[in-house]
Amino acid sequence: MLSIGDFARHGRVSVRMLRHYDAIGLLQPAHVDASSGYRFYEASQLTRLNRVIALKDLGFTLQQVQDVLDNQVSAAELRGMLRLRQSELQCQIDNDRNRLAQVEVRLRIIESEGAMPTNDVVIKPIPAVRVAELTGRAGGFEPSHISPVIQPLFEELSGYLEKAGIAFAGPAVAYYEDSPDGDGSVIVHAAVPVNATPDPAHPFTIVDLPEVKQAATIVHRGSMDECLPDWQALGRWIDDHGHSSSGAAREVTLEYTEDPSGWVTELQVPV
Repeated sequence: MLSIGDFARHGRVSVRMLRHYDAIGLLQPAHVDASSGYRFYEASQLTRLNRVIALKDLGFTLQQVQDVLDNQVSAAELRGMLRLRQSELQCQIDNDRNRLAQVEVRLRIIESEGAMPTNDVVIKPIPAVRVAELTGRAGGFEPSHISPVIQPLFEELSGYLEKAGIAFAGPAVAYYEDSPDGDGSVIVHAAVPVNATPDPAHPFTIVDLPEVKQAATIVHRGSMDECLPDWQALGRWIDDHGHSSSGAAREVTLEYTEDPSGWVTELQVPV
């Protein structure tokens, strides 16, 4: 048998924790010396301890842990629960990492207030263009909402066009519209210029984007997850020069590389 101290060391837990588990009946020692009150454990009890710690780390309360263990959860079932929790934690970490990245972007904007690169804004016409497109819905205009929607749409659209034998006729275009539902969501359009006629048999839509007689444009370099400063610079320029938006904003990919830091995108706002 193992003393409570030895059992704690082998199980990588504290003696205090073992005493608490004993008090609530979750993991009781195999033997308690009647005269000294010393607790002793069998090595086989490490199996139950491992399950207790694993389930606790899954987010179960100690009472729920006891209920699960008393129902004799198998190693395979526990492994499945752990994998599910692992996936949830990874998703949470990814979300937190994205939020931290957006906080960093906001901080950079705050630090550079008063020094926005408004001299890079160009007013120009945008010709009409026929595009093949797929649409989706994002929770809002934040890059953390847009990127997970727009990127898969472009990948899916590219695959459909390849199967249909339709070649790209120009740089990719993304544009956005407020949802008509009024719930704050955004309709996301992933589009590619094509020389093709509409066909209801296609799993994508072919539409004609109208000519824009006048658009305020600025070039963004780098990942679209970091485009917020340039969008804000463009918005300030439009306001400072007495213009107002008159249509859906567009993002036109001028250069695309495997590394997002090499992307070059023109941001366009009809005014």
